[in-house]
Amino acid sequence: MNVMKLDNYSAKIEYDPDIDLFRGEILGLNGGADFYGKTPQELRKEFQKSLTIFLDTCKEKGIPPIKDFSGKFNLRVSKDLHSKISIEASSEGKSINQWVVDALSNLVEHTR
Repeated sequence: MNVMKLDNYSAKIEYDPDIDLFRGEILGLNGGADFYGKTPQELRKEFQKSLTIFLDTCKEKGIPPIKDFSGKFNLRVSKDLHSKISIEASSEGKSINQWVVDALSNLVEHTR
């Protein structure tokens, strides 16, 4: 996945061969906002336009623009992986939850 950033917002960029354009979808919003362009410069310009329209609409309707996350999600893994994670967490003196949080935090920090 290709990601384009604008201020504190990120958009997933994909090529649409049917229309011969790149499509951007702004992520983490409390609704949908997308944009199209042929070049990176055009995409950035359209990203800004789409985001501005989305934020203005949210303001008019009194809707928070950013999706609210609870901080909780269920994760299903194999028994074997669960066992390995438990051993790793214990060896580091951490709960499974803290070990997974640390692992995910490290992964996200190194991919952006």
